[in-house]
Amino acid sequence: MKYYIIAGEASGDLHAASLVKKIAELDAHAEFKGVGGEKLKEANVELLFGLERLAFMGFYEVIKNLRTVRKNFLEVKKDILSFKPDVVILTDYPGFNLRMSKWSKQNGFKVAYFISPQIWAWNEKRVEIIKKYVDLVLCVLPFEKAFYEKHGYPNAHFIGHPLMDVRDEHQPEVVSGQKTIALLPGSRKQEIRKLLPLMLKTAREFPAEKFVIAGISRLKELYTVELPENVSIVFDKSAEVLHHSKAAVVCSGTATLETALLHIPQVVVYKTSWLNYQIGKRLSKVDFISLPNLIAGEKIVEELIQDDCTVERISVELKKLLHSPISQSYNSLIEKIGEKGASAKAAALIFNLAR
Repeated sequence: MKYYIIAGEASGDLHAASLVKKIAELDAHAEFKGVGGEKLKEANVELLFGLERLAFMGFYEVIKNLRTVRKNFLEVKKDILSFKPDVVILTDYPGFNLRMSKWSKQNGFKVAYFISPQIWAWNEKRVEIIKKYVDLVLCVLPFEKAFYEKHGYPNAHFIGHPLMDVRDEHQPEVVSGQKTIALLPGSRKQEIRKLLPLMLKTAREFPAEKFVIAGISRLKELYTVELPENVSIVFDKSAEVLHHSKAAVVCSGTATLETALLHIPQVVVYKTSWLNYQIGKRLSKVDFISLPNLIAGEKIVEELIQDDCTVERISVELKKLLHSPISQSYNSLIEKIGEKGASAKAAALIFNLAR
């Protein structure tokens, strides 16, 4: 059977690649095509184009790049019509994928949503798009299934989080020497431009500590700044960087959950444009933005957002993490996420839908 898969971000690319491998185990004649990054490419998915064409975040950024966004939609629609997949698999990335779900369903394709978009966090009315145009939703957070049931959508399944599958893969060897502080400034251009300078200034406040930036090679040009003597950079190995760290400063996103699953104490940071923040604040319906806090239902990691995201505040919280004799407890969080096997469960459900 044929599967068309769309992943618009680095984390989605990682998890979509794991899903593809599990589908291939079930369907020996599977053909894959789609949009994504290096991980999907390594999983033998024929890509129409890569993440560099999709990595827009925020209202202003989308408007500014509207010509590229429209071009992306037209090319993907044409590619799907040519490929004629048995199912279209959408991976998170709601700004693009919710629109693709409507078009795909209206053109006669089955639609599976792998990693439900966080429509429960803001603009909840988007659930109506899911109800009309998506055949199957795969939830990775424990409370999402109940959210869909509340809205009368019966085809949502909680599969656990795919990070549970990948966190133990390719574990680096334990090395001796000084533990570092991990700096994860995000996976999008806007995030790196906003957060990397703050992180480097913070590192200068801790001259006795060693910091390592988890960089992304496809955005290498964004890291061409003079690094403090106590800061180095490693590309495309965030798991390894975290494994060797004793604390982390992390951009809000999937990386916060990855950090929590490795039991690394962290402070979560985020900063965006004034316009994006004002719009997002008015639409948001949740008390937290980081995944560890959202899943736990309480603040278990510190969040420094927008005006609170300063060198002074980051330094204060980092000192607390370094000098506290007890690291943050993530045990209850891990229990809520569920066991391993999310990708395998998702693959079985999507395979059955395609048949």
